[in-house]
Amino acid sequence: MSYSLLYKIAKPFLFRMDPEAAHHLIIDGMGGAAKVPGIKPLLSAAWGVKATPDLEVDLFGLHFSHPIGLAAGLDKNAKAVAGLSSTGLSFLEVGTVTPKGQQGNEQPRLFRLPPDEALINRMGFNNEGADAMADRLGKLGRRRIPLAVNIGKNKATPNENAADDYRACLQKLYPHGDFFVVNISSPNTPDLRALQHGDELRTLLDAVNDEMEKQAQRHGGLPKPILVKIAPDNTDEQLAYMADAIVQSGMSGIIATNTTIGRDGLTHGNKAETGGLSGRPLTNRSTEVIRAVYSLTKGKLPIIGSGGIFTADDAYDKIRAGASLVEVYTALIYKGPGVVKEIHTGLRERLKRDGFSRITQAVGADHRA
Repeated sequence: MSYSLLYKIAKPFLFRMDPEAAHHLIIDGMGGAAKVPGIKPLLSAAWGVKATPDLEVDLFGLHFSHPIGLAAGLDKNAKAVAGLSSTGLSFLEVGTVTPKGQQGNEQPRLFRLPPDEALINRMGFNNEGADAMADRLGKLGRRRIPLAVNIGKNKATPNENAADDYRACLQKLYPHGDFFVVNISSPNTPDLRALQHGDELRTLLDAVNDEMEKQAQRHGGLPKPILVKIAPDNTDEQLAYMADAIVQSGMSGIIATNTTIGRDGLTHGNKAETGGLSGRPLTNRSTEVIRAVYSLTKGKLPIIGSGGIFTADDAYDKIRAGASLVEVYTALIYKGPGVVKEIHTGLRERLKRDGFSRITQAVGADHRA
């Protein structure tokens, strides 16, 4: 029996469960299974992806065996890093983590929209806190693939003190991440998105940069890369301001995009739920934002594309629009872990079709056409 078929059999059972309960079952199960001797090689045999030189990416001083990683939100507490690292992904983004653990918003807060291949969540940065994540990652030992830590502020922290929370996360987690992501774009923490604009953005990024410098001096070595995750719901004017501020602050890159508050074209009854929408409805908009950011920064600021990536075409469109790496999340829920290998195979075919010998040659190709 193929492992893809196994997921197809398991999916109806999982989809009869409450979405958040199913989420915890998978993450806790993956975390527990990885501790059993012999399980990680089985996971690699089932869903691993063979490294090929044409898809390798060197970025941020890190090596990625191919461009496809995991977006934040699936493994909020870094419980399943060892297991997920064996499923073919080239990097993982864990979190969002806040300095102090918090419950998040009231349940239910996660909703499936199967006909739309989408999810709506209003989780509210529920997590165990930075100390718990640091303790868990500290026990992992050597990581197989690069790990990004997505950091945010606690709900109770006012925006004028937000920088203190981002600093605290870096202070606690600096040794445990290969790069860091500043999340200022979730729609589920009140007023968080206001940090994307005006002087608040520059002040926050300056503080994060300062703290990164301090941690690098404390631990030795160069400062680690910092990326900023932005929302898909910004106007062209807002995007231009944000891109300029992010470049001027010395950040290492942008993740485009987070979930959307838009609801265009949805058919399922859960479309009325408040929260951030992810999945297929976000495919085109996230690509548009990537294209705009690449143009605004003249291709000099690396972009990780995230939002509605279900197929190799989705990933390749984002790469040609300007993304150096891409992330999946909702597609894993609807298609299973085999989607990574499917995208990997498809990207190689598209490179060959377009006459490229390496994936890095396709980054931003639409702008040169």
